[in-house]
Formats: sequence, structure tokens, C-alpha cells
Amino acid sequence: MKENKVGKNVLIGGAWPYANNSLHIGHVAGLISGDIIARYHRQIGDNVLYVSGTDCHGTPITIRAKKEKKTPGEIAKMYHQEFVQCFNDMQFSYDLYTETEDDFHKENVKELFKKMYDNGYIYEKIDMQPYCENCKKFLADRELLLICPNCSKETKGDMCDCGYEPKSEDLINAICQECGNKTVQKENKNLYLALGKLQPKIEEYVQKNKENWRPSSQNETEKYLKEGLPEKAVTRNLDWGIDIPIPGFDDKKMYVWIDAVLGYFTACKKICIKKGLNFEDFWKESDNNIMYMAHGKDNITFHTIILPGLLLALEDNYKLPNYMIATQYLNVNEEKISKSKGNGITIRQMLDNYDSDMIRYYLIENGPEKKDSNFSIEDFVAICNSDIVNKYGNLINRTLKFKGLTKIPNGKMDEEIKKIIILTYDSVSKEIENLEFKKAVTLIRELVERANKYYEERKPWNKQKEDIEEFNNIIYTCATIIANLSNLYEPFMPKSSEKVRKMLNIDKCTWDYIEVQKDMDLNEIEPLFERIKS
Repeated sequence: MKENKVGKNVLIGGAWPYANNSLHIGHVAGLISGDIIARYHRQIGDNVLYVSGTDCHGTPITIRAKKEKKTPGEIAKMYHQEFVQCFNDMQFSYDLYTETEDDFHKENVKELFKKMYDNGYIYEKIDMQPYCENCKKFLADRELLLICPNCSKETKGDMCDCGYEPKSEDLINAICQECGNKTVQKENKNLYLALGKLQPKIEEYVQKNKENWRPSSQNETEKYLKEGLPEKAVTRNLDWGIDIPIPGFDDKKMYVWIDAVLGYFTACKKICIKKGLNFEDFWKESDNNIMYMAHGKDNITFHTIILPGLLLALEDNYKLPNYMIATQYLNVNEEKISKSKGNGITIRQMLDNYDSDMIRYYLIENGPEKKDSNFSIEDFVAICNSDIVNKYGNLINRTLKFKGLTKIPNGKMDEEIKKIIILTYDSVSKEIENLEFKKAVTLIRELVERANKYYEERKPWNKQKEDIEEFNNIIYTCATIIANLSNLYEPFMPKSSEKVRKMLNIDKCTWDYIEVQKDMDLNEIEPLFERIKS
């Protein structure tokens, strides 16, 4: 069991979804880890800030706005509101879910940008970039079309579906997506981040923390470091985004990647002001603070290299993330989710048809924790009906709605079962802290199965007639198991855990063994879950 202690300051950052399309289940599969960690650390008594927001700037939003004859701000606001509703319905417990269009964020990011410039890590450079003479503008990689050198299929200039990321030389003679004309190379003045200058410190940071990361984060990061970190443009020719606080760049906006990853910093600062907390308790190096970043594998280097690099460039002893919780891809019906193919299932579609706790459970039990996994409705229905309805839901129903039972019996707790429950807390705690959420859920399910076996073997339907004292002990023991399951399942299935606590008159969730109140009235015991019809 967790010993009483002074709570650590724990910051969890969830990757910022991009406001140009609806959230699909793969997005949520990559982000739910953050909510598990946040809920768990609150339960063990830590001081938690869990932040994220909507990424509102960049080329794809301007492209979509043009197609739909709207402003980029209208597109970003529409999706931001949709995201907020989806995360609320999925029971994500953000302390602050904001947006990069937030004025507080924009002003603070400009200050951070200026400080990096003053420290010599951002510098001016003139280079050659794709220019459309017909549209009379420089083009971002996403606005270009070319033949992928890796798979020979047509792709946008930022990333091919095969996984190849086009290099600058691949973009020469690329096609303008808007007008279809071939581009030319033209001189353009931009500001760049000197990542190469920061590489020694980034490498030192990676070596210190990589054991806390999943293998995919370790491997991807070391691959980039081995290749050598290139300079990276931090400005681009756009009219939608954050202004550049450096004279001579009035025609440019901040590149979206620098804007969004610094959102963890600005969001934390904003919520600290609102709650009257000391920002430095979370963002200055200390033995009493921990930082987690939850994201998908396509965002690994932005969190393991770019974010630490930006923080190091500020030269102010800021905290760097300890734990990287990167997930792999969740495929749908054995096919990679692709916006161009339109084969994703949105989280809104799932929420309109299924219980949020069932969705959460499935995405943890069958999610892409360490390798790509596959989603199908058939598999979802089978797992939810088996693990949640038949095992967990049935345990609650058969115990608390036992025929003729109106109160929690004045029984004795089975000491062997008590030991098993306490051991389960310890084991689940260890797996969560090791970022092994699938193993943690398996351990809790095993306790449910153990409880059902205990119930079956002791046959309370017979004991009620033959040995009322033993009947009381059986029901009391099972009710106590259920009470502790409401604690153990809280990080994973919070909505149903709250319902169980309400049934059993439990004030709050903790991470400690608890027993139910004897002789408590059992009123309004409703089925926790409904069977999904296949």
C-alpha cells in the first residue's frame, strides 16, 4: 500500500489535437494514458495539473477554411468546441483544456520566442523555398503535391501514407495543390531554431530519462540524434497564426509546432494563476516534481527533442519531461486510419452509441500501448460484454440486488480476500507507474474473476436458508470487493466507479483498502452496464 507522504507536484500534458477534423478513436487511444495517470496521482495524494488544448493554427486549417468558404478562426473554433464536448463526454479530467488561439497563450509564447532569440538560439537565414508564381506566394509542405520517392504514389509534401517524410530536395518542382502549377525555388527570409547547437544538452537529457520512456520513444529519439539534429524553421509565410515578435518579420507567423508544444508551458502557467498555485513548483527542476507527456507515435520527437530543446533554449532551469507515454497506431478493420481514405471512426460516433467507460476500457485493454492494434465493432462488443457486463456488472448485480436483500449485512470480511485486495492495490499501482496500463487492467479483472469464483463456490443462495451468518459474511465480503473495485477502476472507468460509490455511500475515491458500512440501506441499485446488442 502507498504510505502517507507529502504529495509530489505532477504535471501531465496531453498532446494537442489539430483543429481541422473530428477526433477519431485513434486520437483518444493515444491520449487516454494522460487521464489514467492524472486520476491515479490524484488518488494517491499528489498535487496534479493535467493540461492540454486545441492546436488552432497552421496550413491545413487555412486550406480547409478556403474550401468551406469560412475563416480559419471559424474552422478552429468549431472543432475546438467539438473537442471540448468529446473530452468531457469521455470523462477526461483536464484541469485546463485551452486553445492556441487563447490570448494568454499567444502573448506568453511570443515572450518565450523573444527570449530564445535573445539567447542566440533563434537566428535569421535566407534560403530557397517552393514558390507558386501563379498564386504568388511561398507554399508550406502541406500545400504541395509530389511523387513519393519511397512508394511512387502521389503525396502531400509533409508526410506520405507510407511513412516517408519528404526532404527539401524532394520538394523541388513540386506541384501547387491549389492551382496545379509547378513551383519554382525562390529566396525567402526566415528564422530558424539552432537545434544542432542544443544537441549535446538534449542528448544528456535523453540519456538521463529514456529508461522512463517506452521503447518506441527511445528508438525514434536515438535515430534522430544519431542522424544529427538539423536547424528547424520557426517562421513561415502565413496570415493565420501567432505574430513574430522580431522586427522585419511582419509577413510571417510562428510555425505551428513551436506554438503548440509550448502550450504545455502556457496552459500550466494560466491554470496556476487561476488556482493560486506557484508555477515554479511544476516547471522548475526539483526532486518533488514529475512531468508526463502523453501522445501518439507520430508526435514522439516533438516531445522528446523539440520541447526539451525549446525549454533548454530559454536557459532558465526549466523542468524537462521525465516520462514519455507514446502509443502506437490504432488501426480500424486492419487498415491504418487515414484522413484521405476517410476510414476512421470518430469518437463522437462511438459516444453516441456506446457507454464512455466501455470505450475507455476497450481502448486500454485492446489499445496500441506498445504495438499497433486493431479496432473492430465486433471485437469491441465481445470484450465489453464479456469483461464488463458478464464479469464486473454481474458481480455487482448478483451481490447488491440479491433477492430479499435490503441492507448491507452485518458480516465479517474474509481475511484471505482482504489480503488479495491489498496486494492488488500494490500490484496495480506498480503497473500504472511503469506505464503498463493494460497489465493494470488485467490485474483488476483477475480480482473481479476471483470475486465471482468466491461467490459461486460459497453458494449464497443456499447459505441464506441454511446458515444466515455465513450468508452475511459472503455478501459483506463481495460488497467490500466491489467497494475497492470502485477505487481500482477509477483511473480507467471513472463514471461507473462513481456510480458504485454512490450505491455504497462512499464519499470519495482513494488508493487504500476500504470496507463497506454495515447495515447500510441498499436503495436504487441499478444495473451498471447494459449488454451491447451485436
